[in-house]
Amino acid sequence: MKGIQFVGLQDAGDPVELARFYDEQGADELVFLDISASVEGRKTMIEVVQAVAAQLAIPFTVGGGINSLEDMKGILRAGADKVSLNTAAVKNPSLISEGANFFGSQCIVVAIDAKFDPELGSWRVYTHGGRTSTDLEVIEWAKKSAELGAGEILLTSMDADGEKKGFNIELTRAVSEAVPIPVIASGGAGCAEHFSEAFTEGKADAALAASIFHYKETSVAEVKTFLKEKGGLVR
Repeated sequence: MKGIQFVGLQDAGDPVELARFYDEQGADELVFLDISASVEGRKTMIEVVQAVAAQLAIPFTVGGGINSLEDMKGILRAGADKVSLNTAAVKNPSLISEGANFFGSQCIVVAIDAKFDPELGSWRVYTHGGRTSTDLEVIEWAKKSAELGAGEILLTSMDADGEKKGFNIELTRAVSEAVPIPVIASGGAGCAEHFSEAFTEGKADAALAASIFHYKETSVAEVKTFLKEKGGLVR
């Protein structure tokens, strides 16, 4: 499913077929987020995870509805390489350290859905697929997540999501400069140039996109070629 600013979700295709397609295209990693799992109070679809993992030779991160160490074990057993925590980590931050201590920090990704709050003068953390506002400020939560043992931050700008006008550079740079762990920029990719901006200006370590690849507006190969021509380090 894919939407704009986390609403108006549309079916973007079969996840198993898309996984195979992106693996063949040369994607470095695949992230599978069951974005409505926490809202609907259910677990991530284990069967889909197993089917997707069977298609892949690249690292695979899964998130959505993961609320306990047992949930993490189930997802990793099903074939995922990493688990992504969002709502559950906000509700119970110790879940981050539990996962990191048991599986290693490299397995634990904390996903942060961020939206600018004029009253706060900064970005606020949202949970439940972007539906619920919290009292957490994004940069402080990112720092705490890293301290608790997260190996990566998956940072999504809700303001930029699906707009295809570019990643939120200000947000990405602020978080990247604040934490000692890799930050994955997400939300807003519209063309290959936007990826370059995320790395150079946003100081991101990686960049994630969905819409432009799902709807074949560009390809992973085209983006990688562009980045290489710009002198970027590309796998």
